[in-house]
This record gives sequence, structure tokens and C-alpha cells, in this order.
Amino acid sequence: MRYKNVCLIINPRDGQNMARINDVLAVFSAACWKTDMLLKTYCGQTMELATQAAKQDYDLIVSYGGDGTLNQVINGVKNVKGKSIVGLLPGGTVNEWAGEVQIPGDPVKAALALVKSNVREVDLGHVAVQSLIYPDEIEGTQKQTKSKTKKRNTEKGSTKAPHNFLMMAGLGIDAAVIGQTSNSLKRRIGPLAFDISAAKEVVQHQPFHLEIRGGKHEDHILWQGEALQVIVANTRRYANIVEVAPDAYLDDGVFDVCVITKGNPLTTMRQISAVLVQHRLDDEDENIRRFRGAHFSIRVPASILLHLDGSIVRLKDYLSKSECKILEQHSSKDIQVSYSFDAMPRAIQMAIPETYDNTLFEGKRHLDSSDASMEETGDREDVTATEGKGNKQGKQTAQSQGQGSPASESAQALLDGADGARNVTVVGGVANVNKKK
Repeated sequence: MRYKNVCLIINPRDGQNMARINDVLAVFSAACWKTDMLLKTYCGQTMELATQAAKQDYDLIVSYGGDGTLNQVINGVKNVKGKSIVGLLPGGTVNEWAGEVQIPGDPVKAALALVKSNVREVDLGHVAVQSLIYPDEIEGTQKQTKSKTKKRNTEKGSTKAPHNFLMMAGLGIDAAVIGQTSNSLKRRIGPLAFDISAAKEVVQHQPFHLEIRGGKHEDHILWQGEALQVIVANTRRYANIVEVAPDAYLDDGVFDVCVITKGNPLTTMRQISAVLVQHRLDDEDENIRRFRGAHFSIRVPASILLHLDGSIVRLKDYLSKSECKILEQHSSKDIQVSYSFDAMPRAIQMAIPETYDNTLFEGKRHLDSSDASMEETGDREDVTATEGKGNKQGKQTAQSQGQGSPASESAQALLDGADGARNVTVVGGVANVNKKK
């Protein structure tokens, strides 16, 4: 890209993510990025903002928030089949994507890493409600519905509910923990909030009936039985600690599915020990089942929560009004839902730090960073920079002048040398009076 038209979508998190926004804008200004900001003000707005930005063909759409905010941005871009690159400034509770691709947690350092990033095409997962299975005692309904109307409703609701995930989807105990953890508690104590909820949920969580279909024949039953958890993974680490899918890649076009089945107390304790000590699941345990493939159908009771990239997705957002009424009139434990999971190879462009070791890319040996680099050495405007601890906001827009100018070299030196050893304040930009019109 010759010019950088950037849209920064911010989840303020009660003001926590606004504290250093001027410093972030200063970095973008030094890189001659023209930056527009959009601020989330209510729940569900992030996807709308991202859709709006994608329609305006921004070169780069930056999500400033947690994994849930990033997921909403990705879905917003995909809603309009946008070609914008998606980047991240981590500002959430866990920030799993930042941990996976080695994005710094500090917003200013993350902004510097974003300026010097490579563009990589990565896989996404797509989830939809394939069918609902009703019990015999519900009169006036079919035992199983798999109609075109359902598919039309799913498509129509695509801007309402997220259908795509970048890292993982989960059904079971993890989604239950996420659903019980309040946003206010996460803001107060951070990741510890999930530990508190997990301690409560582990005691009361009950196994549920699970059926997985896939393989060459989509109706082939791969496994069925009582389970505690199923994870559909596109990346490897869970909660930035546990490696649940050690063979997963972002560009292989397939999912790595992990099922934790119902076990006796002894095997359950062994799994807990493996997680705490080895930071991975014990594959020798007979209660761990793994599958790989691009397409799966997973059937669970409608009462089992689903999360995408760590955010709960409501089943009702995928259903028609008539189906929602049935769920309201009867117990969700008596109704089963079949979700379809489809891998979408190289579905979106992501900004990945150039310092990343490409562990999650199967085709990393074919990477040509010179072709994928987002860094620009083109025309730049005069930018005055001084060392100091001020917090003045830098000018957001920049125009270009001749390549190789002193301002260009000083701005590049600023980016190359800003490794945390100095604080930089961009105090403004002025027009070049010598520039030929």
C-alpha cells in the first residue's frame, strides 16, 4: 500500500484503553498514517463499526481491545467481503491472539510493531446452525428441521451475530465459565476473574451428550457420547497457557478438534495436573479424543453455551422468530442443536509482527517478507519529534513529499529506535512550503 488510510476501532473499557491513545496516535502519525477513530459506545456496536469501515475501503482496520473486540472487527470486515487488513492493539483481559503472534502488551510498543508488520492471509472458522432437533412431545413441530428458511434466516442475521472465528470455538465448560464471568469483574482483577468462575463451574458442571460428524462423508459419525468439553481450534494455545492443539496452523485449511470426554475422578485429576504442570493436555489419557478436518457437524443440547474467540454467542441470534418461541416455551435441555463448522482457507488478511517466528504458519518457509511487508519507505511529510514525557496528541493525518527526505529519514529512525528506551511526543506537522504543486 502506497498510502496508509487507517481506521482505529476502540473498545474504551471504562476509559482504560483511552489513557495512552495520544501516544498511539503519535506513532501512527510518525509513520504518516492517516488515522480515523471510531469508539464503541454500546454492546454489539463494534461489528457495525467494522462493517462501516470495511465499506469505506480502509487499508488497515485496527482493533483496540480484547479478543472479543477483534472477533467483532473480523466479522464486520467479512460481512461485506472487505479486503481491508486487520490489525490489533491488545487491550482486553487475556489477549490470546496477541500472545499467539507475539504482539506486545503495551499499546505503544504494539503500535510500533503494527507499523512494522507483515501481511499474512490466515484461515477463519465459520459456524452456523445446521438444524434443530425437537423431542417427540413437542406437538406441531418436526423432529428435525433443516429447511431453506433456516439458512435464509442465518444469512439475514449475519450482521447481528458473529459467524466467524479466528482462534477457537468452544462448547462446554469453557463457555459456561466465560458466560458466568462479568465484565466488571474482568476489569477489576483481570484474568483472575476467569479462575474464580472456573472454580465454581468445575464443581457443578455436568457432562452432556455430544455427537461429532465429519470425514469424507459428512454424515459419518466420528464420535458420540458424554463429554465435558469440545474445542474447535485454528490456533494452539488456550487462555495463553494450555496447548490444546499442538499441531494447529493458521494456513493449513483444517481444524484441530479436541474432545474431553466424561471420565472418573482419577482421570479428571490427572488432566488437571497435566494442564497445571505441563501446560498441555495428556494425550495418553483415553478421555482425550482428537480429530482433524475442514468440515464438522457437532450436535449438543441447546442449553450448552457456545463461544467464539472467548465471547459467548447466543443461539437465539442464529434462529428465526418461530424457533425462538419454541425455545422459550420448552426447556433448552430437551432440544438439540446441530452446528456446522467449516474452515475457510486464507479468508482474511492479518497484520503480523515482522519479529514473529511464524510458528503457526505451515508455509512459513515460503514467506517473502519483502512482498508482504506493511512498512512503507515512500513519501513522507515533515514531522517534528522531540524526546520527553509529554502527552500531547500528534497530528493524525500526514501528506507525502519526496522519498528520502530528511524528515523521512528521521521518522524512520524514530520507528527503528523506539524500543522502550525513550518516550516520544509528536508535537505537530507543517506543510512543506518548498513542495512543488
